[in-house]
Amino acid sequence: MKHFFTLIWILFFIGAEQSVAQQGEIKGRILTQDSKSLEGVSVMLKGTKYGNTTTSDGKYYLKAPAGNYTMVISVLGNEKREVPVEVKTGSETIIEDIQLSESAISLGDAIVTGQFGKQSLRNSVYQVRTIDSERIRLRGATNIQSVLNTELGIRFSNDPILGTTDIQLMGLKGQNVKILLDGVPMVDRGETRESIGQVDINTIERIEIVEGPMSVIYGTDALAGVINIITKKGEGGDNLIVSARFQEETVSDEYNAFSKAGSHNANLGVTWQKKGFQFSGNATRNNFGGWQGDLTGRAKTWLPKEQMLYSAGLGYAGKKWNVWYRFNGTDETIKLLGNATVANSAGDKDYITKRWFHQAQGEYQINDKLDFSGALSYTDYSRRTLSTNIDLNTGKRTLSLDLAAQDKSIFTTTFFRGIARYKLSPNIFFLPGIEINNNSSSGQRIKGEPTINEYAFFVSSELKVTPAIKLSPGVRFIKNSVYDAPPVIPSLNAKINLSKSLDLRLAYARGFRSPALRELYFDFHDASHSINGNVNLKAEYSNSFNSFLVWNASERSALRITTTLGAFYNVFHDRIDTALDPNDRTQTTYLNVSLFKTTGFSLENKFFRKNIQATIGGTYIGTYNEILQDAEGLSDLPEFVWSPEVNANLVYTFPKIGASVNLFYKYTGKKPAYVLNSTTPLSATLTQISSYHIADLTITKNFSKYLNVIAGAKNIFDVTAIRTTTPGAGHDTSGPGFSGRSYFLGLNIRWSKN
Repeated sequence: MKHFFTLIWILFFIGAEQSVAQQGEIKGRILTQDSKSLEGVSVMLKGTKYGNTTTSDGKYYLKAPAGNYTMVISVLGNEKREVPVEVKTGSETIIEDIQLSESAISLGDAIVTGQFGKQSLRNSVYQVRTIDSERIRLRGATNIQSVLNTELGIRFSNDPILGTTDIQLMGLKGQNVKILLDGVPMVDRGETRESIGQVDINTIERIEIVEGPMSVIYGTDALAGVINIITKKGEGGDNLIVSARFQEETVSDEYNAFSKAGSHNANLGVTWQKKGFQFSGNATRNNFGGWQGDLTGRAKTWLPKEQMLYSAGLGYAGKKWNVWYRFNGTDETIKLLGNATVANSAGDKDYITKRWFHQAQGEYQINDKLDFSGALSYTDYSRRTLSTNIDLNTGKRTLSLDLAAQDKSIFTTTFFRGIARYKLSPNIFFLPGIEINNNSSSGQRIKGEPTINEYAFFVSSELKVTPAIKLSPGVRFIKNSVYDAPPVIPSLNAKINLSKSLDLRLAYARGFRSPALRELYFDFHDASHSINGNVNLKAEYSNSFNSFLVWNASERSALRITTTLGAFYNVFHDRIDTALDPNDRTQTTYLNVSLFKTTGFSLENKFFRKNIQATIGGTYIGTYNEILQDAEGLSDLPEFVWSPEVNANLVYTFPKIGASVNLFYKYTGKKPAYVLNSTTPLSATLTQISSYHIADLTITKNFSKYLNVIAGAKNIFDVTAIRTTTPGAGHDTSGPGFSGRSYFLGLNIRWSKN
């Protein structure tokens, strides 16, 4: 490891030496829209390491090799500008004063999820968080989970046996979180959101997170909120871009270069644009050698995984319309290795996932008042279990004949969504739409070949009641072929500008979740499971309330601050859960048995000053003590059990040497719960999953216009297991899945014709 860091610092300092030959100078001044000096503005030459920030009098100065460049000028709270410049050898180029117009204090994103067209974060009636491609790059992330895990209120849990990862948002698990790819729902086999780990992170432009129910616009599963993964669509103009990425990472103290132990990631991508046409293609390999942890022999605490991701896109953009097609493919194998028996043989399982996801989308603008958009997708998703026995003496493999040893489940989905955006007047907007969803399944454990068809019509609107008050009511009507859906799903959002720097958002929504195919028709039986689907399930529904108070500090101050205080309360009825079958107490099935509640508070602060960007915040989330629902004599138990979280991110850039440092920290507090004891009189035991701290450090360095190096450490506090006070339990098997401190080193190459 000593040599690893020595290599990092050698590369870092070599790149810090600037070439003095064939250079020229650029000077200028940045002003506000009322002609005042603007301090702390980033001035960069696009695609290079050359840049600087403005001083207190708004002036900037930088050196660069001779050539033609695009100078990018950006600062939080103001518009982003791009200016062509020419640098001449040995001469000084003076740029005329540039004035920047004010904009909302945000990350500069124009959000689209659930909106009436693109608009800034501050203008949205929904509470939306964004993660842009630059933040993803600075994290050195190789999967979406590691990026989302840095967000406040988002947690992940892993299943070490099946090798799957699930997400939690606002205290709710993944089945209540809608995952979208460019606005199109991702398909999963069961209640865990495996799909979130099967999207190529190298193709992502940004991620938009909408908190709170979005059932009116996005339908079932959107009770906790929506995570919309938005892919790159090109940068405009004619161009050819070729990119490559290689990243190697240790797993605790386990590592083997480029294969086997450790984590090995590689990507190759190409984008071609000409006269409105665009073609893109990407291929990514993500191989994880697993982690043995406390286990011995061949067994692994975290399972090895081999993953290939493929994507290809073709599109055309005209003046008033654009269309594009995208293919996303996943070929993934997770390996469960068994330990040797006395006869020196072992039983292994391969969990093989294949996902072929086709989507075609288009937009057409008739005039400045009316436009249409549509999306059509088809997903063919399968997960196969291949069980084999291996003779460790000869290496010979044979198929296992055990119960449920060989299995394949296939899920197909056809989805159509069409919406119109109509501007009746400057103060009244309408967004009507339709959705058609067809889900089918087949396989050894599926009852027959079931199909669920769902048809929905929805309409949302945006009404500017006064210059300071904006309302967005909406309704959704549903027809489902299997269950009785609620006749109407309503929602009401409001945004109130209390002052120039203070905004209040209030929301109520009725949420619903239809039973998944797995819960209705999937029978899962093996040596340790006996779970039957239940075709008589009803849909879950909820009533949710949330509010967010957002304060934006003065946009002309060198220090810019955004503070968001949030609160929410959710009540869920007919919650689908596993329980003993009333007709056969030896079997487990799915029933509508639970009342569930979540409530909580959040506080997040964002700070921006010159080269520093920092975020710090916390949540305090309570979940309903379900024991109170059915038990008597336990009235002394609190109605809610609470868990805190603290989250922090810090980014510091060094424009003169083209480098940055990113530090992430999260504290997850104790998660209390109650376990009902089978005693008379009835009693309960308080159990707690221990608190833990995680932190990551990432360093990036530009070495040329085309080359970037990234290195760092993850899980600095070396967390390997989350302890629980439950008697006889060593760690929380559904915890985040840490494998100790790791180190990584990566190389990013990007060549652009322009």
